[in-house]
Amino acid sequence: MQLVYQEGGGLPVPQSGQDEPATARAYRALERMIVTLELPPGTVATEGALITRLELGRTPVREAIQRLAWEGLIDIRPRAGLAIAPLHAADWLRVIEARRGVEIVLARSAARFITRSAAASLHAAALAIQKSVMNFEVADFLDADKAMDEAIALAADNSFASLAAAPLQTHSRRFWFRYRSRSGLAEAAERHVGLISSIIDGKEEEAGSAAEQLMDLLKVHAEAAARR
Repeated sequence: MQLVYQEGGGLPVPQSGQDEPATARAYRALERMIVTLELPPGTVATEGALITRLELGRTPVREAIQRLAWEGLIDIRPRAGLAIAPLHAADWLRVIEARRGVEIVLARSAARFITRSAAASLHAAALAIQKSVMNFEVADFLDADKAMDEAIALAADNSFASLAAAPLQTHSRRFWFRYRSRSGLAEAAERHVGLISSIIDGKEEEAGSAAEQLMDLLKVHAEAAARR
């Protein structure tokens, strides 16, 4: 796998989001806990327990829970707690099928409208992806994958496509963590970096093709998981 840009090259690497609003931090933390199965599928949590765990206050945690419920990751059951969505291997294929078209739209649009700041964010994501592979850190890879998705969404300037893609991307990361773990990490990283390179270079057709190839790879893994 080749580097898109060497660290310290022409694009500045953006700083991490330490100044994010509390609601965004609560959402990001809870989403990561669900994706990495720290909150196991099918289990029940309580709002109070999550507030204590995150130390971010009732309002931001509650708003994050509402967003995760809309995305299908939490089922809010009045007086019965918060049920973490179950995980069925066969559903991964359905997620990939739903993602394919919108990912191609986002990739092509991002390449068409790429800005220097968006390119810097994608560059940082590529470096983080490569580092996670070298360190065999699946959770870090998924964090970098999310950063890539967010940078592409920002560059694409299509809120309708971004809103459709975001929950599907989260579900897909959760399936990857459960069913693929470290296996196939290097190949997936190479596809991600290829997509990033095409977008940064402003190659719209190549970016669309790279997005489709990434979905093809995920489909292969999803089919394997469904056969188990």
